[in-house]
This record gives sequence, C-alpha cells and structure tokens, in this order.
Amino acid sequence: MNLPKVIILTGPTGSGKSSLALKVAKALDLEIVNADSLAFYRGLDIGAAKPTASERLAVPHHLFDILEPDEDFDAAAYLKLARPIVTRLSDAGKPALVVGGTGLYLRSLTRGLFQGPGRQAVIRAAIREEVKKGADPYQLLLTEDPLAAAKLNPKDYPRVERALEVIRASGVSIVTRQEEHRLADQPFATLVLIIDRETKELDADLRVRTEGMFKNGLIAEVEGLLKAGFSRDLKPLRAIGYREAIAYLKGEMTLEAAKEQVYLRTRRLAKRQRTWFRGQTPEGLWVKPDLDLIIEKIQGFTQGGAGAL
Repeated sequence: MNLPKVIILTGPTGSGKSSLALKVAKALDLEIVNADSLAFYRGLDIGAAKPTASERLAVPHHLFDILEPDEDFDAAAYLKLARPIVTRLSDAGKPALVVGGTGLYLRSLTRGLFQGPGRQAVIRAAIREEVKKGADPYQLLLTEDPLAAAKLNPKDYPRVERALEVIRASGVSIVTRQEEHRLADQPFATLVLIIDRETKELDADLRVRTEGMFKNGLIAEVEGLLKAGFSRDLKPLRAIGYREAIAYLKGEMTLEAAKEQVYLRTRRLAKRQRTWFRGQTPEGLWVKPDLDLIIEKIQGFTQGGAGAL
C-alpha cells in the first residue's frame, strides 16, 4: 500500500527552518503547512517570527493566522485541520512540507493521538481554581499521578494540567493511555529532517534574533494586542517575547532586562527542543542547514524512500 507522503522540516527555535522551507518550497514546487503553535494566532507576527506577507504570496502557506489570541487550540484540533490538507496535497501529487518546532503537533499529525477523555471543562476549571488559590499543579500531579509527573517538566503547565485532567476524569494515567496507544496510527510515509546547528552558532543567532524582534516592533505589536482587550494571561501572550514585552509595558522590567530574558528563555527552549527531538524522533535525520543537501534528501524520499517521526 502506498501511503501519502509528508515532509517534516523541524528543529530548535531559531535554527532557520522558515527561511530554508521557503527556499525548498520554491525549488520543488511544494506548499508549506505550519506546525508552530504561536503562528496560528492573528496579530502575533513579530514574536512568532512568521513568514512575511510577500513570502506567503510567493509560496502557498497553510494554517497561519487561523485563530484569535483568546481561542483555545490543541494537538487534537491541529490534527483535525492539518491531516486533510496533507492528504489533499499528496493526492495532487505534491507532498506537504510541514514546518515548525511544536513537537506534539508534528507527532499528532504523523502518528495520531491516544483516545483519552476529551476536554473536561468542569475538571479543568476546578484545577485552575485550585491554582488561583495557591496550589502548585505539579505537586497535585505528583500526588494524584506520580507516573505522569515523573515524565513531565514541572514548569510545563499545559501538559501538567492535561495530565491532571485525564487522571481525574478517568482514573487512569495519561502515560498508561499513551503506552497503550503506542502512537500506532501512521497514515503517512514521513520524512523527518531536523536542522542541526552548532550550539555556539545558534546562541549567537538567537541573540541577533532577539534584538531584531524588538527593533522590528515587538513592543508596538504587544501594545496593540493589549489595547484590543486581550489579557496578558492568555496562553499565546505568555509565550517567549510576549510575556517580557508586557512586563516592560507594565513597568515591571526595563527594556534591556526584557531583551535578556527573551534571549535566555529562547536558549533554554532550544535546548529542550533538541532533547525532545532526540528522544522522540530517533529515526529523524539531523541535517546541516544546507539547501542542496536538504533538497537531495527530499528528492530521494519522493522518489521512493521513507523516513519516520
């Protein structure tokens, strides 16, 4: 059976995925599908490092600017939107070029999600009420589901909250459910290319990238979002760059301190992403940001090879 093909171009934040993807798409007549969680939101352009309007005109782009900042979105919603696009493009004879660093969304696209309880609004509201009253969500998870707590970063609030939601709704650990599922749903033949950059080189680029965000209008962008009535507590506005810009606008830190925090948090994110990709994508191909090499790998794949995520 010939499965539809999809190409994943991913890697740590700041590794140059977007610019490489644009060049690859132009060279091979491909269309880009977003897999970066922040780029889904309208009005979050500079901090999300989205492709420019002219770049999106040059190559078809999908799943950019599809949400307002106060709309909820998760891996299941991404799966529902992205899979039909990937399938349609494959049916038309061109594998989708999926680009982004949100590993869970990439994994959901190519391997599916375990069938756990859906979003439980009452339970989630109760968890958030406990947190407002001072409870530490990770400590709650340690008590109620130590198996899941052992696998999660205590600061990864969305995943900690989801694990609490699952254990309270079903009495079964999210880890157990994931192991039962074993990510067996594989509807696509997948090539995964992970951009490999030297740490020192990437760190230097992240410093330049941070300065560029502020120079190009991040503060004005965030000011506009706040004036439009969006709360600083919304998930996308807690992301790197937006949180610090808000703190500066509220007088909670200086501009230089905000820049330094953005740089340091971005470095830490890049490190976590490298670790995640090494652990979760053992068959992914780590490649240097070499356009000719990447095109060669993709051509080999489209002519009959396969990869995995």
